[in-house]
Amino acid sequence: MVSRRGFLSAAAAVTAGGALAACAKKTSSSGSSGGASGGTNKKIVLGFSQVGAESGWRTANTKSIQESAAAAGFDLKFSDAQQKQENQIAAIRSFIQQKVDVISFSPVVVTGWDTVLKEAKTAKIPVVLTDRAVQTSDPSLYVTLVGSDFHAEGVRAGHMMEKVLQGMSGPIKLAQLEGTTGSAPAIDRTKGFKEVMDTHPDWKLVVTQSGDFTRAGGKQVMQAFLQAHPDINALFAQNDDMGLGAIQSIEAAGKKPGTDIKIVTVDAVHDGFVALSQGKFNGVCECNPLLGPQLMDTIKQVLAGQTVDKWIVTKERDFTQAEAAAELPNRKY
Repeated sequence: MVSRRGFLSAAAAVTAGGALAACAKKTSSSGSSGGASGGTNKKIVLGFSQVGAESGWRTANTKSIQESAAAAGFDLKFSDAQQKQENQIAAIRSFIQQKVDVISFSPVVVTGWDTVLKEAKTAKIPVVLTDRAVQTSDPSLYVTLVGSDFHAEGVRAGHMMEKVLQGMSGPIKLAQLEGTTGSAPAIDRTKGFKEVMDTHPDWKLVVTQSGDFTRAGGKQVMQAFLQAHPDINALFAQNDDMGLGAIQSIEAAGKKPGTDIKIVTVDAVHDGFVALSQGKFNGVCECNPLLGPQLMDTIKQVLAGQTVDKWIVTKERDFTQAEAAAELPNRKY
């Protein structure tokens, strides 16, 4: 199983010369005010390819990027990949043809990017990944990643499950709703959670399957889980939306979510906090989607020829049911 940490361990920071070459490219003539590129007054042209709109988290992430690009004075060329890698590759090639100043994207899956990233490098267009990592034969094909540590989120979810299950008698029969197959968060959250699970011989993972990070997927897969394994008493959902879908199937089966089946999720979006405050979720590990300001600052640094870290990790925290009611009014997404 490929880990995000492994993708980045051999990577070196981008050279100032490469960044300056990108900075010297001809920029868009769509505006003369706002952010500057290469010391001029012309707008930085950013080509951004989003995974899709599969969850509340993704919607908040898109809004953060769009609003932050506008605030920074960037000319944003935005593309929604609808969760298809071929759409993202086509969008990146379109950005290259349009001679944007910088390309950023949140990759659908971790593999299969070398060819198009080499095309961007040949065109001297720097690439800044956001949210998710890629596995590439040449780490210099992208400058940096701005995003979460998904492996750590899986470990944190495992420890949250430890707290939630304290005092339960009898064997723990776990189900897991995985994210999109082949995506970095699905791979790394699975690995991180397993590391904690393996330290508990009384925990048994009876079933695991992808719900594709969607509420509809979580509902459908959880319904099948309960039909095959009606004695499931714990669930790890790798995002809130799948967990919210699972709640519907649990209630339809005549069970009480959060009581008959303990639930831990990742994301901490508003709807997830509502479920947590109602006792239908038992614990939530935050994955912060508001990456826009940090991404725009990083892009400015890259185009100014500054050296940046290969991985800029976002700060996050975890929440128990007891903390939910107080925190709910503070959620911005």
